[in-house]
Amino acid sequence: MELLRVLVVGILISWVLRVGGEEVMASQPGDIPAIYNFGDSNSDTGGIAAAFFPMAAPCGETFFGRPVGRASDGRLIIDFIAEHLKLPYLSPYLDSIGTKFQQGANFATGGATIRRQNESWFQNGVSPFPLDIQIEHYDQFKARTSYLYNQAKEPSDRSNLPNPEDFSKAIYIFDIGQNDLAVGFRTMSDEQLQAAIPDIVNQFAAAVQQLYKKGARAFWIHNTGPIGCLPVTTVNIHNPTPGYLDEHGCVKGQNDIAIEFNRQLKGRVTKLRAELPQAALTYVDIYSAKYGLISNAKNQGFEEAFKICCGHHENGISIWCGQKGNINGREVYGDSCANPSKVISWDGVHFSESANLWIANQIMNGSLSDPPIPITKASSYTKHM
Repeated sequence: MELLRVLVVGILISWVLRVGGEEVMASQPGDIPAIYNFGDSNSDTGGIAAAFFPMAAPCGETFFGRPVGRASDGRLIIDFIAEHLKLPYLSPYLDSIGTKFQQGANFATGGATIRRQNESWFQNGVSPFPLDIQIEHYDQFKARTSYLYNQAKEPSDRSNLPNPEDFSKAIYIFDIGQNDLAVGFRTMSDEQLQAAIPDIVNQFAAAVQQLYKKGARAFWIHNTGPIGCLPVTTVNIHNPTPGYLDEHGCVKGQNDIAIEFNRQLKGRVTKLRAELPQAALTYVDIYSAKYGLISNAKNQGFEEAFKICCGHHENGISIWCGQKGNINGREVYGDSCANPSKVISWDGVHFSESANLWIANQIMNGSLSDPPIPITKASSYTKHM
């Protein structure tokens, strides 16, 4: 089990904004022709559900009215990003039914890690589609769709295929790494996990480099969130020792490791800018957005930060969202709460639609990005050559 609308509309006359020694050309939503997404369940729009078991109700109840492969009651951050860029929601690459890939594809799968793991999906929720496999899926997707597009004799034959020219103009989004830490907490000491972080980060960089060699140029990279604040972790903590939890009730040691992972990830992104001279790499501080919401929940219109909307967790026994179980001879159903819009955590691991929207609005305007540019301009700035 594993523990992505602020929109200013106007007519912009050609102008140039200087950001960190780089040129940023004016851009509007709609200028980015496609999104290609890589990640885990935080941005999976149905990949793991298509590969294995479909999501069960009440997932999807708030927006879609039915389960649609998302680990939430509605839309994810990636859905709000697509809306903001005036693009359709991303179809999962692994789904063969009703998919449309003309303006992008989603290679993310729930449980995915950057590094390959020995654990299995069926036992521990670790995806068999880690980042390197997702990149291979992209390579195959690009090669096959480009071939079919170029072989098509009628425009209708290309209706669901991406234009090969758009691959270099698309934005490539990453939201992955949380599960590498989650697996580490289960299988390693903190010291061992700390020692593994450089290799995890380097494997991430290798994926970006492979995409760059295939023509990708604009990268929007989310760091990992405050894993120590996930309610599934905190719900069964009783009488913690002093210092185990931080001032907001999160597991401090886990968040410290997430912060270190993010520090090294940001440093590696900086190195990639030098190694990939034609790339535009935007590092996005998703940690600060999520922690800011959790630490200030009530002032942002939410209930207590660690409340879980869907599922039942009691005395170390978990009945997950949409499942049935037995607690002390009593049948319990993992149903949803009365008002998911007031709850941050959907199921103890994943965020509710309302929380995802709040987070998306914090990151899309560029205020938490390095360089500090909005996502609408993320594919427009280039280094001086």
